[in-house]
Amino acid sequence: MSQAPTLRVERSMLRGGVTHLAACDEVGRGALCGPVTIGVVVVSEATRTAPQGVRDSKLLTPEARLRLVPRIRRWALCSAVGHATPAEIDEIGIIAALRLAGRRALRQLTVRPDAVLLDGNHDYLSDPVQEDLFGDPVAGVIDRAEDCGDVVPVPPVTTMIKADLRCAAVAAASILAKTARDALMVELHDDHPEYGWVDNKGYASPAHIEALGRLGPSVHHRRSWSLPGVVSGLDVGVPPEAVLAGLESDS
Repeated sequence: MSQAPTLRVERSMLRGGVTHLAACDEVGRGALCGPVTIGVVVVSEATRTAPQGVRDSKLLTPEARLRLVPRIRRWALCSAVGHATPAEIDEIGIIAALRLAGRRALRQLTVRPDAVLLDGNHDYLSDPVQEDLFGDPVAGVIDRAEDCGDVVPVPPVTTMIKADLRCAAVAAASILAKTARDALMVELHDDHPEYGWVDNKGYASPAHIEALGRLGPSVHHRRSWSLPGVVSGLDVGVPPEAVLAGLESDS
């Protein structure tokens, strides 16, 4: 059993001048179909220790994750989940889709954070920076991430590799994201049971790949990707991490 994550990192940031900290994690980046999903929880210096059992969602059984959801929602100052659809992933790419899902989640918050702690080593929430011909930065690109309605400014973002293993608030966000996305994939399974989404949640399991080769992609697949067993003129290549994530599904 791995050591339980704590609020040590979060409390350090809060003592450093942050009043409300949003902790974020994503689920579904490496799936072959379904949405990409971002979970977010907001904590402050007054936030107590996370509910017992909170871990990175990949380390918990589905039943344990579901039991923790209402406890996490009561514990956090506020929380939210945002999605970007497969069609949006095909249209704008996976990184911009992560940004879109994250901003949709931030927009739902009833408490506005003044900093974000993001799992991973890449800040996909902030506006991308373009450079001019001389390598100097220019204004951030306005993309589909602004289509979520009222524009919500993204506060300063801190990234941390394996934050979902170290930081209790990030682990809690991962549980909210995972349970919300899993529920959507179970609903979609009812209309397309041949792909086995109730079990693989859209990742590249053997049964899923076999069904893709036999039936081709559904409307819920990411058709711009090089889907296993599918020959398509739209293929632009599955991101390398997607193959690994699919074979090592976080379900």
